Amino acid sequence: MYMLIAIAITILVIALAWRGMGPRTPGAPQTSPGTARGPRPRPTRTIAPDDDPEFLSEIDRRMRGEDKSS
Repeated sequence: MYMLIAIAITILVIALAWRGMGPRTPGAPQTSPGTARGPRPRPTRTIAPDDDPEFLSEIDRRMRGEDKSS
């Protein structure tokens, strides 16, 4: 029983030490865990082909026979 408690405490200490050290690089600015790290980049919005005006106009040109590439 004591062995299980010792293993659990050892794992807890290692996990806390690992988290305390963190993935810091030399020369990087020091930040505390609650500090904001700047604005998040906005994810790019994917446009479906049927919502893309350029795609629709290209299809329309091809349907009329005004295709320049062929």
